[in-house]
Order: sequence, then C-alpha cells, then structure tokens
Amino acid sequence: MSHKSLRILHLLSQRPDSTGSGIYLQAMIREADKCGHHNYILAGIQAGKPVKLANLSPGNCSFVRFSQDIPYQIVGMSDVMPYESRRFRDLDESDLTVYQNAFLQKLKIAVEKFQPNIIHSHHLWILTSLVKQWVENIPTVSTSHGSDLRQFQLCPHLRKTVQTGCRGLDAVMALNDSQKADIARLYAIPEDKIHVVGAGYDDSLFRTQTKPKPRPVRLVYAGKLSEAKGVPWMLRALAEIDTPSWELHLVGGGSGPEKDTCLSLAEKLGNRVKQYGAVPQEKLAEILRPSHIFCLPSFYEGLPLVVIEALASGCRIIANDLPGTRELVGDLNAPEIERLPLPELETIDKPTHSSGKEYEKRLETALRKQIQLAAEAPMAIGAEIRSRLQRYAWQSVFERVQRVYEIAISNFSII
Repeated sequence: MSHKSLRILHLLSQRPDSTGSGIYLQAMIREADKCGHHNYILAGIQAGKPVKLANLSPGNCSFVRFSQDIPYQIVGMSDVMPYESRRFRDLDESDLTVYQNAFLQKLKIAVEKFQPNIIHSHHLWILTSLVKQWVENIPTVSTSHGSDLRQFQLCPHLRKTVQTGCRGLDAVMALNDSQKADIARLYAIPEDKIHVVGAGYDDSLFRTQTKPKPRPVRLVYAGKLSEAKGVPWMLRALAEIDTPSWELHLVGGGSGPEKDTCLSLAEKLGNRVKQYGAVPQEKLAEILRPSHIFCLPSFYEGLPLVVIEALASGCRIIANDLPGTRELVGDLNAPEIERLPLPELETIDKPTHSSGKEYEKRLETALRKQIQLAAEAPMAIGAEIRSRLQRYAWQSVFERVQRVYEIAISNFSII
C-alpha cells in the first residue's frame, strides 16, 4: 500500500514533553515528518509553563491552558505525575463540564484551521471520547498507554462518559497483546479494531558504549517518584546492601507526600544516591550509557519505554513480571534480565502490607545478585537482545502506526 501524505492532528490532554505518552507522541510527530506527513498538535499544559516541541512550528501547536482556560490545575493520566496536578477521581460534574468544553472549543478551532485527514488521540479517556462524539467526518484513532486503563478502573463514575465515544473509534492501538485483551473487555471494542503496534525508543540516543569499571556499580531508576512505581521498596531494599559498592542515579519528578517519602528514603542512603529530578531524553541517555543496572520495580505499566531504552544502553534489567515487560523480554532466558513476581495487590497498583514486605526481600535478593554480577562483568547485553530491540526503534513502530492510519481511512471511506 503506498503512503500518501497525510494531515495528522495529534491530541494529548496533558503535557507533551513529560511521561511516556509525551515521548511517544513526539516520536510519532518526528517519524511522520520524516515520511512527508503534516502534523498539528493540541495538548494540555499548565498556564505559565510553556513546552518546546521539535519538528513543529508554533503555528501548528495549540494548547488548552489549565489555570487559564480551565480554572484549576492540570489533570494527569496518573494519580501522581512528575509535576503538580489534579486527579481525575477528584473532578466533580461541574469540573468535568468545564474540562470538556475547554478542549472542545480548542478542538473545533484546530480542525477548522488544519483540516486533518486523520485524528490520532492519545489515551482511551475523556478527550478521545469527546473527539469521537463531536467529529463525524474525520477518521479517528487512539493509542492506549496503560494509564488510561488504570484510570478506567479507578474512576467508575467516568466509565460511561469514556465508553460513549471510545466505542466508536475507527481503530485503537495497543502496546501489547495483554493490553489488547483488556481494552476489548473494558471498553467493549471489537478485537478486529484493536491493533498491537508496541512502543519504541530513539536508537540515535540510547546505544551501548564501553562501561566504566564497576567500582562502584552504577544503578539507575527513571520514572515518577511514587509508590505505584515501587520506589520506596527499592530504596529500602538497597539500604540493606553494602557490598559490592554501588551508587544509585535517581531520575524523575513527582509531587505530594509520595515524592516526599521517596526523597526522605533516598537521603538516608547518603552520597550513594544522586538525584536528578525530571530530565529530557538526551540527559537520560547520558545517564544510562555508562550505567550497569536499570531497576524498574513498578506495580503497573503498559509497555515500559524506559526498559527498552535501558536495554539499548547495555544495562542489566530488574523489573516486575508485568505483561508489558513479558512482551519485551518474556522468552529471553538471559541472566542479565531479572523479572520479579508481583506482590499481592489490594488495588491495581498498591501491594498489601504483608506482601509488600515479602516483595521487598525479593527485590533485595535480585538487586544483590545483579550488583554482584555487574561487578564481575560490566558489559552484559548480548546479540540476541540487540536483535530483539530492532522491532522497537521508533521508525519500526511508526511503520505499524501508519498501516493503522491507512486501514482506518480506508474503512472510513467505505462506510
């Protein structure tokens, strides 16, 4: 099928320069631009905190500004974001109406100005539902990033609002097969409309280099500083390990009491922890390339982009045995990849007290083992893993996304 030039309107209800969905969206714009497509973005940002977007002129960007267009703080797809935010579960009916009206107003302007051939909305959530209900003459597709499925379960009062439009989408893109099944079950969307396209990494940034001597062994965590990401359990586990010597590079932002808990635990580890806050992709790549181990003890993920980035940077991996992680490394029998059984969870991303204690010991054992292995063999990632990563370069991901665009447009024209 030939690829004709498209006019693509990209939608994201939160900042497009933070979190995995923002990285994903910017990669789609970059790869679409390389293929000769034209791009326009509508996103949500906090008033007074502008964003920079590569591959887009200011004239092809539009923003709903929270605390200006919407009279409250930006609402995040996760309950803890890397910046100050509100939670969807705390919005009352009046808040929700204001939210929808503000996005709808900017959406109408963007559609009239840009005249898109296709709309690509991120997250099976309120904005995507709103778009599909209002836009009748333009094919609309959506990418699920996993956090939307979590919100669907955490916010039962919003399910009908979300389902109303999302069920009518022309195509849905999932990160993995497990997520595809969840989408079909939760949203009642036919499976033949759901396409697994995966997620990717920037292979020009995330690449291997000669690792420094492991004195100390360099560990990295990158993500939100929150309980759902397992950060407190990781920090408490590391506190029990003295030798071989190690240092942790703690990358990521957060907010509220959970961030405070993480930072307090990190401070107890003294100069063995280096804190960075939120960093751009270029800086994260600089941190990962000379590091030996990447740890992501998250209790809930879609397809964790940062695991791909860490593997591509030659790091050993310690991660929980989530569907997204299995999608990446499930059939690789590699000693440098450690997958831990999840603890018993009392909510979708919170361990019970007793299982949390047991999990902490398992995590300590895994960390101790990989620190010892890294001390003995700093370079770990072999040819089989490198071959696996080719599927996850952004160029490959966009080729699959582009095929979904074409299917949606083709089917839409038939109706």
